[in-house]
Amino acid sequence: MRIFLSGVRKLRRRLATFVTFGLLAGLLVLILVATGATSNATGGGPGAAAARRALLTFPAAYDSVVAFIVGLGGLLAVVYGAAVAGSEWTWGTLKNAIARGESRTRYIVGTFASVATVTIIGLLVTFAIGIGAAYVGANLAGISTSGVNDAETLGKLPERLARMAFAVTEEGALGFAIATLFRSQLAGIGVGIAAYFGEQFAGIFLEDITKWLPFDAATAVLGNPGEIAGGGGGVQVAALEPNTALVVVAAWLIGAIVVSAVFTERAEITG
Repeated sequence: MRIFLSGVRKLRRRLATFVTFGLLAGLLVLILVATGATSNATGGGPGAAAARRALLTFPAAYDSVVAFIVGLGGLLAVVYGAAVAGSEWTWGTLKNAIARGESRTRYIVGTFASVATVTIIGLLVTFAIGIGAAYVGANLAGISTSGVNDAETLGKLPERLARMAFAVTEEGALGFAIATLFRSQLAGIGVGIAAYFGEQFAGIFLEDITKWLPFDAATAVLGNPGEIAGGGGGVQVAALEPNTALVVVAAWLIGAIVVSAVFTERAEITG
């Protein structure tokens, strides 16, 4: 608990925390407000205009914000997890902790727990900002916001947010594990980003395989887009059933933490 609380205190002051979640929130606000301001533009034809308006129409806008956070937030979580884990090696923090007699496994698990906690808080704050931006965008577009109080949607929202947080935390755990294996922030970030986009590219040809991989599984945790508002449609691709995806994501999450802990226990820490 002491390591966890100390980690949270450190992370709430780190520049990486503000940059990661500030960037995510800023992009979300920019997209939603810009969409509202241009919703009636003729570019792209009537279909594009309808899609822009649908993005801001409540209650579906709740799901739009959640989907955006999982999509872009997953990549940023990989970078954030790698940045924190890599700094433990490059800054000598881990070495100093071990010299004080800390358990390596306890230190790694406690550090990741603090990363996960700060990530979840950051995601929830970003979601609140995103909903505010969607509301502003809807007003700019002249779209009714009466659905913002839809009881069925609000009833499902806590589960959706929990799934969102769980999925993004798993992606952060992967970045954390990669940086731990490479003992480097830069290597962890680079390899993590490469793995993220590599999986997306491989999914074009091997979707039956990639659906079991961490990033596709994290996306599948949400189920069908628009499900929260009873929507649907669009191109169907191979994806895990949402509850199956939860189990797969949990396996990747636990696996990443175990790999990080085992590697740290056996690593020779010098310098």
